[in-house]
Formats: sequence, C-alpha cells, structure tokens
Amino acid sequence: MKNIYLISLILLVFSLSCQEKEKADLVIHNGPIYSVDVNDAQVEAVAVKGGKIWKVGSFKEVIKFSGDETQWIDLKGKTMFPGFIEGHAHIMGIGANLMNLDLMGTTSYTEIANIVAAKANTLPEGDWIIGRGWHQDKWNNEAERSFKGFPSNDLLNDLVPNHPVYLTHASGHLGLANAKAMEILGVDGQTADPDGGEIFKGFDGQPTGIFNETAHTNARTRIPKPSAQWLETSLKQSIDHILANGITSFHEAGSGASWVELYHKLLRRDELKIRLYVMLSGDDEDLLSDYFAKGIFIDSLHRLTIRSVKLYADGALGSRGAWLLKAYSDAPGKFGHNVRDMEALNKLTLAATQAGFQVCTHAIGDRGNREVLDMYARAFEVYPEKRQDNSRYRIEHAQHINSQDLIRFKELGVIPAMQSIHMASDRPWAIDRLGQERIDEGAYVWQKLLEQGTPIVNGSDAPVEPINPLASFYAAISRMTLKGTPEGGYEPSQKMSRKQALKSYTLDAAYGAFEEDIKGSIEVGKLADFTILDQDIMSIEENEILKTQVAMTIVGGKVLFERK
Repeated sequence: MKNIYLISLILLVFSLSCQEKEKADLVIHNGPIYSVDVNDAQVEAVAVKGGKIWKVGSFKEVIKFSGDETQWIDLKGKTMFPGFIEGHAHIMGIGANLMNLDLMGTTSYTEIANIVAAKANTLPEGDWIIGRGWHQDKWNNEAERSFKGFPSNDLLNDLVPNHPVYLTHASGHLGLANAKAMEILGVDGQTADPDGGEIFKGFDGQPTGIFNETAHTNARTRIPKPSAQWLETSLKQSIDHILANGITSFHEAGSGASWVELYHKLLRRDELKIRLYVMLSGDDEDLLSDYFAKGIFIDSLHRLTIRSVKLYADGALGSRGAWLLKAYSDAPGKFGHNVRDMEALNKLTLAATQAGFQVCTHAIGDRGNREVLDMYARAFEVYPEKRQDNSRYRIEHAQHINSQDLIRFKELGVIPAMQSIHMASDRPWAIDRLGQERIDEGAYVWQKLLEQGTPIVNGSDAPVEPINPLASFYAAISRMTLKGTPEGGYEPSQKMSRKQALKSYTLDAAYGAFEEDIKGSIEVGKLADFTILDQDIMSIEENEILKTQVAMTIVGGKVLFERK
C-alpha cells in the first residue's frame, strides 16, 4: 500500500510541476470581452493554448499563465466576441462576384448596361460577360421598357450586341440574358417553360430576356464553366473577404462535387483559413450517393465539416417565386413556384436522415414552409429516434410563415436560418407582394420564434446581400433599412435584443451546425476563434453600429486578418 501511495504522490507532484511549466501561447486583454456563455458573462482576459481557449477570467488570474514566449494582444479598448459565424451564404458565389461584374448597389438599368458595355470593350468579341447583384426594386427608377416588373433586354442588345451576357438577379433566382446569349442557348419564342420556372415573353410572344427560377437554373448550367484555376483563385479571394468581415466560420449553403473537392484540396494544403460547414447540393445525385455511403466528414482541426444536404422547395419573394398559400397581392392568380417535386424532396430527406446527414431546405413562402414542415414531420414518423436534437433539420430563410405553423418549428425542433438583412432590403417592397395582414402575421417574425424557444441562425445569404455581419446585426435590432428608415423600424415588436442578435451570430449559429460544444462562446476548451471590433456594438448608439469596423479576426489562436 505504501508503494501505491508513494507512486500516487510522485505522479501528483509531477503533474503539478508540468502544469506550472505550461504557459499560454497567447493572452488577449484590456477591452470588453463578451463570452456569450450561459451566464452571459463579460471577462477581462483570455489565454489561448494549442489553438483552444485555455483560461478565461480576470486579468490577474490569466496573467499567471503567461511566459517569455507568450504573445500578447492589447485590445486598447476594442471589443472582442466569439468568432462570428455566417449561418447561410454561398462561398463560391462571393468569390465569383469578386471576379465577375458585381452589380450590387447599382441604381438603374442604364447604369448596369453601361457597366456591361465597358466590360465588353476589354474582351474579345464572343466572350461571355457574367454578372450578379442587380435588383429592380432597389433602382431609383423603373427601366424604360419592362415586363411584369422586370427589365427587357433591349438596352443590353443595343449596347452589347456581340458578346453573350447573363446577369443574375441579387436573389440568385432569376437572370437577364441579352439576345446573343439567348441565341447561343437556343431560346426563342417557341421555347417552352420548364416545370417550376418561366421564360418571360412579351406581348409579341418573344422572350424579354428574363429567366425565372428553374428556367434560370437551366440557363446557368449551359453557360461555359470557369477553369479550375479560376475557381481556386475565386475561393481564395472569397476566404480573404470573409475574414476581413470578422467571420471565422461559414455555413456554405449548397455545393456540388467540384466545389467540395476544391475545399478538400485547400484543406490538404493548409490553405482553408476559415471553418467551413458544407451543405451538399441536393441536385448532385452522385455526390450524395458517395457521401451517404461513407458518412459525414469532420477533419480533426474542424476546418472542414460535411454533414448536411441543401434542398430547394420554392423560389424567392422578389421574383414572385416564393410558394404562397394565397395569391400574390400584386399579381392575382400567381402563387409562386414549387421548384422541385415534393415527393423527390421527401425521398432525399429520408435518405439523408438514414445516413446521418442534416437536411437544410430553402423555403421562403408560407406554402413552402408548410410543405417542408410536413415533409420533416413525415421523416420523424419513419425515424422517430431522429426527432428534435438528433436531426436539427433546418429551413433556410423561413421569411414568411403562416401563424398556424410557427409552433411547429418548436414542436419538431426545426431551426430557422433567417437572414435579418433580408428584412432591411426586402421589407420596403415585400408589402406589395404580401399585403400588410400577411406581413404582420408571419413575415420576418424573429421575436415570435425566439419567445417560443426556437433558436435563430443568422447570416447574410451573400452574395445576395453583402456579407458584413454588422449590417445583419443592425437590421435585427432596429428593423430598419440600412439607410435608417423608417423611424422606429418595420413591425418593431419583432426586433431582436442585442443579446439575441449576438447569439444568432455565435452560439445559436453553432447549434445549427451541431458545434455548440466547440465554438460560439468564449469558454475553456472551445476553439480560439474571435472577432474584434473597434466599437462595442452592445452599448453604442444604433446609428453608430454601421460605422463599426472589424479590427482583427482570429481563427485557432492565429491572427488571420488585421486592419492596418
């Protein structure tokens, strides 16, 4: 027995000695630090070791674990948060916008046509011109010639007759092609509309250039694909842009096989600098079969996680593609589009669930949301053990929900991934699509969901909107446009508190990816991912939030962006 006690004592002394020798790799201090933990605590300092949070507490406590090799970050009054998590965006689309024509922020059709014409002057005749980001409801005036509220391609045809042009709408659900592009695509007055989509045709029966929903999807697949090197450059530019906006983790909302392989390629080369949570495209059958057979993928450093599937139930509100229970207020007889057969989506949901994959389904209209909730309920009947926390099914966007379906999110444990910036951009014209009664009932109803205990995953849907999380944070707490209108905000009872908005970009977003145990709050043992801002968005005036800048982005204890 004495030998056992002696050995135990020696081991204890050795252990304490080793602990005394252990020193932090990094200490961060001297500014407000919001932990977003269960106690909502603010702390004075954080120590990092081995890429994880090692010590959290007062400066006096944490400084004990510093040594000669410890690096220091003096916040100098700046504010630190858990690393912001982008809950729904399109990483390759962001990169494409950086490489192609970025039409976000354009204010007229004439401006867009002139941008395209200027680009055409730099390219050989016949080269494709690709762009994205225009939105007719954000223009200062309506296009001189339009049909169903969207511009015709006449001006593009006049200014750019010899280059095929395809310009995707900000929503990503429709596109505008010039005559040269339609000639190459083989589209004319005799071309039939595909299921779930529409090729707009004027009163003369000829295409106006607008391809809506599945017609847009089909057109995009026939445009020449960029090279592998172009895609890699695009992805790297996207990652740098994401880091510059203070984002450490990113929920990628739908990737096909070539993109997934590119993520793995960057991971192998240690060039995947953010943490990427990937939803596999539900349209890529071979990719799904491959992953359903081999199971989810999570690399040891949590840089790349593949455990979700992205499906589409309907379209977008702006293009009148969102699937509604009652007709559009500004388009009698139009109910939107079910862009994919619900039986096919049901089979994919069951296959994904059986394979252990999360299902994330795009649904914007109230009919779309109801159909997806019904689909998830049926899946639980088949797999009752997957109910609630084991599945964490998501509805992406969930912008307009019928009042009868709100409680079903709670009952089924379905997570709404809602981008508050969409309210700021869309609400001024969404009233025309839905009318005040439906807006009040279930449009962007964040507080109704939060009060019933349903967590919300926030985000930007970039490149539909700018990826800046501060814009979404501002929209969440103010219910105003980014221009600060209207005073008091739209439907102010649905505002998030600042704590709720911060949680939607941190801990709740981590929960939406099964990652709340490793990220989303500043707690011992979690990944050392931090976002540092030059102002305290939890206390400054609302009108100062949009002036706030990202000072530093830290992933795994390493500074990967610093504003000079």
